Amino acid sequence: MKYVYGLLSLIGIALPYSQFIPWLSQNGLNFSLLVEEAAQTRMGSFAWLDVIVSVVVLTAFILYESKRIKMGLRLLWIPIIGTFTVGVSFGLPIFLFLRELHIEKKKVS
Repeated sequence: MKYVYGLLSLIGIALPYSQFIPWLSQNGLNFSLLVEEAAQTRMGSFAWLDVIVSVVVLTAFILYESKRIKMGLRLLWIPIIGTFTVGVSFGLPIFLFLRELHIEKKKVS
């Protein structure tokens, strides 16, 4: 599964950023315009509120699960920062990838 999670991590970066990078090159770091465009419709607001809740839930899961299986904090910044800068589409699969690596390592030890 680690290879599936690794591939999904790459897809989880590529798809969102394929839309964000062109917007960013056209509009720059205009945060107010970003929020305005994201909230223009009820469906846009629905999607963004869903993302916000998912980010909070995933962050809590990463912290809880990593503590539960004694992963340590060394690499946890990757999925946490990735979740906040890319999204759940990257944060979840990269955490699951790191989790699989940790579980494999524990089996060998």
